[in-house]
Amino acid sequence: MESGLPSNLNEDHGVPKVGSWFAQFRNGSNPWMARYVYALIFLASNLLAWAVRDYGRNAFPEMEKLKNCRGGRRCLGAEGVLRVSLGCFAFFSVMFLSTARTPKMYNCRDSWHSGWWSAKIALWIALTATAFLVPTFIVQIYGEIAHFGAGVFLLVQLVSVISFITWLNDWCQSDKISEKCRMHVMSLATASYVICIVGIVMMYIWYAPESSCLLNIFFITWTLVLIQLMTSISLHSKVNAGILTPGLMGLYVVFICWCAIRSEPAGENCIRKAEESNRTDWLTIISFVIALLAMVIATFSTGIDSQCFQLQFRKKEAPAEDAVPYGYGFFHFVFATGAMYFAMLLIGWNTHHIIKKWTIDVGWTSTWVRIVNEWLAVGVYLWMLLAPVILLRFRQASEGA
Repeated sequence: MESGLPSNLNEDHGVPKVGSWFAQFRNGSNPWMARYVYALIFLASNLLAWAVRDYGRNAFPEMEKLKNCRGGRRCLGAEGVLRVSLGCFAFFSVMFLSTARTPKMYNCRDSWHSGWWSAKIALWIALTATAFLVPTFIVQIYGEIAHFGAGVFLLVQLVSVISFITWLNDWCQSDKISEKCRMHVMSLATASYVICIVGIVMMYIWYAPESSCLLNIFFITWTLVLIQLMTSISLHSKVNAGILTPGLMGLYVVFICWCAIRSEPAGENCIRKAEESNRTDWLTIISFVIALLAMVIATFSTGIDSQCFQLQFRKKEAPAEDAVPYGYGFFHFVFATGAMYFAMLLIGWNTHHIIKKWTIDVGWTSTWVRIVNEWLAVGVYLWMLLAPVILLRFRQASEGA
C-alpha cells in the first residue's frame, strides 16, 4: 500500500508511515497525534496544581518534610501552584528550544517532537519534582514573570480567535461559495446579534440589579457600545467587512465581559447569583471542571494556529510536500505561556491570594485582566479593519507627492 509520500522519506525515517494509530504513536510518526499527548501532559499539570492548592496537606503530607517547604507553607497553596507551573513551563520550554524552526518532517527533531514519549514523560516528571526543590525566592521571581507570560498567552489567543473569525468571513465571501452561503451568513450573523442582545440583558438582570452597581453597569454598557462601534466600522463603505465578523466578535466580547463579572469575589451585593455560603455544591464543581477543560482546549487550539501570525507578514505560499503540518516551536511556546496562564487562574493573578476550593480565576485582579483583554480584543479587531484603509491612504498620498 502506498502512503502518498516519497519512498525515500519513509526509508530515511526508518519506520512505516501506515498502520494503526497506536503503531504511529509508538514509532513517533504522527505529529497530529502528538498534539493530544502534549495536551494530556498539560492537563495533568493543571490537575496536579489544583490538587496541591486545594488538597495538598492531605494528599501530599510528605512535602512538609522537604527543606524548602517549611511545614508545607511554601510548597502548598498558591506557591505550590507556582511550583507545578514552573515545572510545566520548564518542560515546554525545553521542547520549544529543541523543536523551534523545524522545517521538514522525517528528521531527528521531528522524531523528537512526535515520539520518544517515555523519555519526555520522565523529563516532565523530573522537572516538576525539581520545581519543589528550588528556593522560594526563585518561585517568587517566576510568579512575577508569570504575570507577563500569561498576558502574552491571552494576546496570542485573542489574535488566533480574531484571525479565525476573519478567515471564516473571507471564506464565506469568496467567489466560489458567496451565493450559496448568503443565507447561512445572514442567519449566523442574525443569531449572533440576538445572542449578544440576550446576553447583555441577562447580565443587566443578574449583575446590575440596582443602580448602585455602577462598575458592573459600566462594564456591560461599554461592551454594548463596543459592539455598536465594531458594527458601524465594519459596515462603513471604505471598510466593507460585512456583518458576520462584528456579530461573531460581539459574541466573543460578551463572553469575556460575562467571565470578567463572574470573576468578581463571591458575596458582592451586585452579583445576584453569588454564593452566600462557603459550602461547595455540585454546580461549583461542574463550573470548575468546565473552566479547566476550556483552558486546556483553548491552549491546544491556539498552539496549532501559527499560520495566523505568519500570514500577516509574508505572502501565502504552497507548503512543501514534506513540510511540518504546524509550527512545532510555536506550539510549545503557547503551551509554555499557557503554563503561566493556568497558574494565574488558579491563584487569581495574586501570589498572596487565598482562593476558595473548587474555584478558578476569582478576584478583582482577574476581573480587570478580563476587561482589559476584552478592550484589547476590540482594539486589535478594529486595527485589522482600519489598517488596510490607512495604509492605502498613506500610499496614495506618497504617490501623489
